[in-house]
Amino acid sequence: MSTETLEKAKSAIPVRGFLDIKDLVIPQGEELVKAILKLKEEKNAVILAHYYQPGEIQDIADFLGDSLQLARQAKDTNADMIVFCGVHFMAEAAKILNPTKKVVLPDTMAGCSLADGCSGEGLRKMREQHPNALIATYINCNAETKAESDIIVTSSNAETVIEALPKDRPIIFAPDKNLGRYLSQKTGRDMILWDGSCIVHEAFSMERIAQQLADNPDAKLIAHPESEESVLKLAHFIGSTSALLNYVEKEDCQKFIIATEEGILHEMRKRAPHKELIPALVFDESCNCSECFYMKRNTMEKLYLCMKYELPEILIDEELRLRALKPIEAMLDLSKSIK
Repeated sequence: MSTETLEKAKSAIPVRGFLDIKDLVIPQGEELVKAILKLKEEKNAVILAHYYQPGEIQDIADFLGDSLQLARQAKDTNADMIVFCGVHFMAEAAKILNPTKKVVLPDTMAGCSLADGCSGEGLRKMREQHPNALIATYINCNAETKAESDIIVTSSNAETVIEALPKDRPIIFAPDKNLGRYLSQKTGRDMILWDGSCIVHEAFSMERIAQQLADNPDAKLIAHPESEESVLKLAHFIGSTSALLNYVEKEDCQKFIIATEEGILHEMRKRAPHKELIPALVFDESCNCSECFYMKRNTMEKLYLCMKYELPEILIDEELRLRALKPIEAMLDLSKSIK
């Protein structure tokens, strides 16, 4: 491959989101897995992957987890390069926690509807309207939004964090209104909610899920709190990604209807191979809308190229990084008791 070809591919990253090198032969199958593992060793890299990633990426990861677990791993790693297989805000958070390490993401177009729909400027305006309020922001947001927040939460620690905030201060919760509403009901705290939602979790159909429950009376519905209230009211258990996984593994029930991104089923099947797992149905019968197309933008081929050429790299202005770091560290300090 010529230098010109590589430079052309690099220059196209802002448009494509990933390295696309037409005349490069990429290994396939087991040879691709071996090549990635070899690059990991050569570069002293660590591969972090979210439960919603494609199964083959989950299988090759050094650490697999939800947002809280991955934030902890990113903070504690001794690797020289962090390869984040998730969406952009997750890789960005890893860079915020590790300014001296190289952080790469296979595809920078792996975004998030929640992050895209909430801005730092928008939060500043909300603070102006509610000057005494504390801003608790879901980790599904970009660095500019984190920088305007007082504390960050994940679905695993949100209840703990909200309950720890001063009772005499109102709370602005952004950007997920469904998670915010659920937390308000759980904690009894009135919150001012940003009007945002996850395109995957808002796609679930209460009517179709109710029919699934009728057709499977021995099944339990489990749901992520990003789902709409009508779905949560049907659920036998509501929890974070990791909590749902643990519930399926440990609960005596042998059949579950899963109302969250279907990537989690890969790990659920590994931990509970004898149990029946049924993806919850969505409104649109013509699409598999319980699959996050952002998460699935990452592929093994993109992962290989990302590690080989150490691109695309996540870079953050230092002043912004320091401002965004403060609420993340506040979250991690409050979450020490959560596994």
